[in-house]
Amino acid sequence: MIVEPAPAKINLALHVRHRRPDGYHELETLFAFATDGDLLTVDHADADDFRIDGPFASALTSSPVQGEGAVSDDNLVTQARDAFRRAFGIDRRYAIRLTKNLPVAAGIGGGSADAAATLRALARLGGIALADPRLHAIAATLGADVPPCLIGRTALGTGRGDDLATLTGLAGTPLLLVNPGVGVSTAAVFAGWDGIDRGALSGGDLLARACAGRNDLEAPATALAPVIAEACALLDAAPGMILSRMSGSGATCFALFADSAARDDAASAADARGWWTLATTMA
Repeated sequence: MIVEPAPAKINLALHVRHRRPDGYHELETLFAFATDGDLLTVDHADADDFRIDGPFASALTSSPVQGEGAVSDDNLVTQARDAFRRAFGIDRRYAIRLTKNLPVAAGIGGGSADAAATLRALARLGGIALADPRLHAIAATLGADVPPCLIGRTALGTGRGDDLATLTGLAGTPLLLVNPGVGVSTAAVFAGWDGIDRGALSGGDLLARACAGRNDLEAPATALAPVIAEACALLDAAPGMILSRMSGSGATCFALFADSAARDDAASAADARGWWTLATTMA
């Protein structure tokens, strides 16, 4: 049995440059990862079986008629499983369990991280190198965030966000994720982007680039869910905060802190609002 983490993804900065002819948007983004998130377990089995448990399982599971924790085959995990078998010509069946600790439609990887973890786990179970280009080719077909989640390392993403150059810096920095209890549609957020190119990411070290950057999707996401602004304001005002911003297309906001005590104090303030929090560190 393989146990594979699916850590939360954050966008330290996310610049939307223009809409591409293929319908995607040209992006420049700084991907980074937490040390915590969802968890996958994968093993060989006589028949395919995919179950979900954890605090956010109900957002993904089907009706009880199909059995507790059962899900339909349109989940990114099952899509990754099936694409893996096709790409590698493997005729095996798998039991997969996803412990869903991260909220859904939250801008922190979610399904993309789970799909990437599925690919890594299946590769490890089958003795396939994680650097095998076929894994990355599969990831690219599953969504723009799956390739960065597959490598799971801090990186500059360009193009659709899946042209990746790995970066270093900020590992071990205290990190707090806050979701104010709402999910927003990525498609609706991108549809609300005003189309203005506000410029490229700057140079410098990772923190300098992140601090000088922005998230061009924060305004349209906040228009859809105004409570995002409240979560960002709480983090902006937190003592010891180094950088705070909305991640991805929302609605989760994050902050980096000078020390874990400051992070935990901010988490307590967010908890008091009834919001979901994850006190963790940068990977």
